[in-house]
Amino acid sequence: MSRKSWGLDFTAEPEEVAALRRIMRLHLGLWGLHDVTDGAQLCVSELVSNVITHVGYGTPAMLAVSMNGTYLRIEVHDPDTRALPTLIDATLDSEGGRGMALVDALADRWGVQLYPDRKVTWCELATGLTSTNGHVRTPGVMRAEALLDLYLEAKLPRASSPNRLSAAMAVEAVIDVITDFLHWLRAHGCDPDEVLDRAQTHYEAEVSVTADVM
Repeated sequence: MSRKSWGLDFTAEPEEVAALRRIMRLHLGLWGLHDVTDGAQLCVSELVSNVITHVGYGTPAMLAVSMNGTYLRIEVHDPDTRALPTLIDATLDSEGGRGMALVDALADRWGVQLYPDRKVTWCELATGLTSTNGHVRTPGVMRAEALLDLYLEAKLPRASSPNRLSAAMAVEAVIDVITDFLHWLRAHGCDPDEVLDRAQTHYEAEVSVTADVM
């Protein structure tokens, strides 16, 4: 999966926070990074709110999102090189100072980079990816990989792992697996179309539950 870096200019206003959170959720969904969506949205909220509070309402800023290895990197750029975010040990009674404490708790690492014309406040979250362009190893994916390993070993003894195949070849192998199962169902007097419909319904329900949890 290709996860191309992207950036979005915005104005530091409270109304922008919800929009940026929605855009973040959309992009992470397309990237298959559902497990870090909530944390990433909260980090975006706090980093943007920090600009609104400490740099100023209406400040032109930019959100930039990229992959740093298997980590999701979130950056917020603003033009003020003096107002630096700090980590405050905010108590329960504190009205402020919790923003970067929350980022510190959610992210695996964070920091600030200074440039002549701007500063960049960034944080990185672990994604659980197997590689930069890989996928998250959920139980369903791992079971499918194990099944595909067995299938390929039986069909192509020298290609015992789908990791040795290109993405296109792996997709063809999955199609072959499904086709063989359809033959098996028919040979045992089952309706392949009915099973496919039930499988699709089951899959959509699992995806929906995962989205609700996120």
